[in-house]
Amino acid sequence: MTTTAKNLASGRGWQVSDVICTAGAGDRPFEEQHRSFCVAAVTRGTFRYRTNQGTAMLAPGAILLGNPGACYECGHEHGAGDRCLSFHFAPDYMERVVADMPGAKRLGFTGPRLPPLPALAPLLAQAEAARETGDREAFEEIGLRIAGAVVAAGADYSRSDRTPSRRDQKRVAEAVRLIELNAEQPLSLTELADGTATSPYHFLRTFRHVAGMTPYQFLLRTRLHRAAVRLRASDDAISTIAFDAGFNDLSTFNRRFRREMGVTPGAYRVGRPGAR
Repeated sequence: MTTTAKNLASGRGWQVSDVICTAGAGDRPFEEQHRSFCVAAVTRGTFRYRTNQGTAMLAPGAILLGNPGACYECGHEHGAGDRCLSFHFAPDYMERVVADMPGAKRLGFTGPRLPPLPALAPLLAQAEAARETGDREAFEEIGLRIAGAVVAAGADYSRSDRTPSRRDQKRVAEAVRLIELNAEQPLSLTELADGTATSPYHFLRTFRHVAGMTPYQFLLRTRLHRAAVRLRASDDAISTIAFDAGFNDLSTFNRRFRREMGVTPGAYRVGRPGAR
């Protein structure tokens, strides 16, 4: 058994699970089926997701999308293991979300994933902090907000994007693992490109196509996400969190955190109104 799912919280029409997969390159993917609408936030690792909506490589910050009854496969030929916060919503639950969403006209996802989106960053950090602290009561509100945010964001993405080659996916997966392991250290575009045996320009284009953002944006988001989770899950000083995350000075951290999360680190820590 390569996958374990721990139920974190549930309610009428919804459930959230902590899903950990240990599969690697030697494990053959097998077909599974979504029983409900699935919105899974990747929090660690990379994997290839194939469904009738298309094929995509998912990395931390990306959102896996699944429709009820759809068959799918997850492959790990480019790296071992991943972890996701997996929200499942019944059709009638999602129908109510779509009905209350201005401009939303259809029920169902047309693409296999959403790339890491700034609008979702604060919410996903809150969800991961709730997982780490065992705050089960927070998930009802977080789940509803995620369902609404994904329905709204999904209208801007279609299945028409060209599927990246296996080779490009492998290169980006290797770079993502390097960033995850060394996010607090300085990492240049040239270093990352050298690790995939490509030119910096080709690597930049490839990474953006596969991951949905540039390498620097992914590195910065990784640092800010880890800081946001720690702000909610610990009482450590904000300056300590900033320096441990890889920021050289507190003012830069405060400025970039507010730009990404919509509020200051202090306001985010206490859950002050105003966060997106």
